[in-house]
Amino acid sequence: MGLDMYLRRKVYVGANYEHNKVEIDISIKKDGKELKINKGRITYIEEEAAYWRKSNQIHQWFVTNVQDGEDNCSSYYVSNEQIKDLIDTCKKVRDSLVSSETKEIEIDEYGRKDKVTIFVNTDVAENLLPSQSGFFFGSTHYDQWYLNDIEHTIEQLESLDLEESEYEYQASW
Repeated sequence: MGLDMYLRRKVYVGANYEHNKVEIDISIKKDGKELKINKGRITYIEEEAAYWRKSNQIHQWFVTNVQDGEDNCSSYYVSNEQIKDLIDTCKKVRDSLVSSETKEIEIDEYGRKDKVTIFVNTDVAENLLPSQSGFFFGSTHYDQWYLNDIEHTIEQLESLDLEESEYEYQASW
């Protein structure tokens, strides 16, 4: 339960058109049973390209920059330029936090007191990738978990093949 986020990669192969001269060698078994797939009808291959869990600041970036403010669990096309922009944004936020001082604060969440180390200078993060509260969206503190989400996003997105691929983002909670 909570915020789960997916970036899916779709690659057009067009095996359904003979002039594309697509050669497919595939065998898929699920629970030990081979799935019957008509190779001549495959138009796209889809895979999970990136996954986040409770990275509310990344989700909010997609809602603002890709989904025109609509936060409705639908699937949205993400351009290569938008992916590059998110990488650049994450790098700016990461660099600002890495050079920031930290301090320890006491929090009271869900009736439990705890100490959290947060970053002191969060202006860049709050401006470019603000945390977002929501139904089981995770912490809204600018702490090491926030920074880990940023670094995880950079790592995942920089490994993508942006050539001959389409991407879609979808979140659920």
